[in-house]
Amino acid sequence: MKFNCVLVGAALAIAAPALAQPTEVADPYGAGSISKGHYSTIERKLETAYQKGDRSPEVLLNLAAIRLGEKRGAEARDLYKAVLDQPNVDMATLSGNATSHEVAQRGMAGALAMID
Repeated sequence: MKFNCVLVGAALAIAAPALAQPTEVADPYGAGSISKGHYSTIERKLETAYQKGDRSPEVLLNLAAIRLGEKRGAEARDLYKAVLDQPNVDMATLSGNATSHEVAQRGMAGALAMID
């Protein structure tokens, strides 16, 4: 079974996230940086990938986590929705395993709370 790795939801108590980070490779999606609130470098990398058409759950979920951290709930919600519109895949997280849809649903709750 293939596992995709990503920062889960947001590193905010609002969404009660389970932070995810690659277990076999050196943090290609910036989970460590995002969990510490260090967004700038990884945000540029993820945004570039997104602009080039990368709609992988890892890119979408990590961008959404950054948007939540920046208090941009509507943008985060749209990214989580994009994950939910894709097939559900297994993700390796810092707190164990989850599916991309589980991660997106937890993050979506935080985004909606922020918007309301």
